[in-house]
Amino acid sequence: MFIGRDRELAELQTLYDAKGFHCVVLWGRRRVGKTTLITEFCKDKECVYFTALETSERENLENLSRAILTENDGDVTPVFPDYKSAFENLAEKSKKRRIILAMDEYPYLAKSWPGISSLLQTLIDQKLKKTELFIILCGSSMSFMENQVLGYQSPLYGRRTAQFKIEPLDFCETAGFFSRLTPRDIAVVYGVTGGIPLYLEQFDDRQTLARNITQSFFRPSAYLFEEPINLLKQEVRDPSYYNAIVKTIANGATRLGEIASKVGLETSACAQYLKNLIDLGILQKEFPAGEHSPRKGIYAIADHLFRFWYLFVSPHISMIQRGMAEAVWNRIEADIPRYMGPVFEDICREYLWRQNASGNLPGELTEIGRWWGTDERTKSESEIDIVGLAHTEAKLFGECKWTEKDVDHTVLELLVERAQGFNPKACYYYLFAKKGFTTRCRTLAQSRGDTTLVTLEDIWSTR
Repeated sequence: MFIGRDRELAELQTLYDAKGFHCVVLWGRRRVGKTTLITEFCKDKECVYFTALETSERENLENLSRAILTENDGDVTPVFPDYKSAFENLAEKSKKRRIILAMDEYPYLAKSWPGISSLLQTLIDQKLKKTELFIILCGSSMSFMENQVLGYQSPLYGRRTAQFKIEPLDFCETAGFFSRLTPRDIAVVYGVTGGIPLYLEQFDDRQTLARNITQSFFRPSAYLFEEPINLLKQEVRDPSYYNAIVKTIANGATRLGEIASKVGLETSACAQYLKNLIDLGILQKEFPAGEHSPRKGIYAIADHLFRFWYLFVSPHISMIQRGMAEAVWNRIEADIPRYMGPVFEDICREYLWRQNASGNLPGELTEIGRWWGTDERTKSESEIDIVGLAHTEAKLFGECKWTEKDVDHTVLELLVERAQGFNPKACYYYLFAKKGFTTRCRTLAQSRGDTTLVTLEDIWSTR
């Protein structure tokens, strides 16, 4: 069953239905579901599907030739003498009928023959623009796709007609994978998988949450047991420093100097490693909402699976390899609520973005993030889980609580107090709770008239 990606499928179909040539660039991190999306889109359509391999130019040409000739002619004839001939064959066939050419793992093709992008540029300009060919260039190498395909210096710059960066599924989309788990358990599953479809498929909603996590992470044969390390090995030559950097950030280091010192690198070298990890979608550089000064940026793990793995799997590898899965779960279970705090904040921000896009907020926002810094009134450090801005003016303030207790009125009062540091005008407040709110909190929110209370169940119901 295909789940999610409704917007991407609809936009791809709109492009497909429009007449004329199209070149669509589609990229995203490994395992995010790019190939599945293309396969779903190409159902019941005439499609030449070609997956490039990390191999020689000749072998990739042979595979492309087989894809073109088998799919369109019904038999296999000799391999095309070169790529130009292969594309010209498709150009001729697509003069009057729509044909999709999906080239998956395009970076491998470019690596085997660096001239492929220049050839495509020439053919698009001279021949393909006059056809009904629908090209999809897909890749997992984030830096290559963004720089060598979409970038200004790329021969293909200006030739694409659309681009799709495929992100992990959000919490509401993740819920579509499970019919038996509670919203709370689904939130935890989202928090340990990061919404990556292939990882979600490792979970069985007929089993308890504890059983699922134990079976998926804490067995040497489990698919996710060494997944972060395997991904790093696929993407970088020597993963040792990358591994150390992610582990250091997972354990609380956020600033360049601190990370470099703990890992044992010069800051300039560490900065390059950090940049590479950001390009891979594993890390992100965060700034306080509305502030983008480089000196205020901090580093955080963007991929929930990596954060979970480095906090809870990596420290217990020896126990896991000795078959002590249940003992590992017993050790970490009490720490899951603390781990879920930042995850719940992400879920709440996702909810607000959805509400914003649907026009269901009191005002339209242009940025939603978190804020930390010095409260100029008290000269003390302060933090707000969610700050929503309309251009440069703060309009929304939010607090998120992943706790078994009902959220009390004091949380709302503290949020309002911290928001005063922004000198807000015509703002509104959101409180998010895993469970619910006390009667006093509900009474205060109702009397204020500018506050919305949202539970995890409320978020789940909007999926």
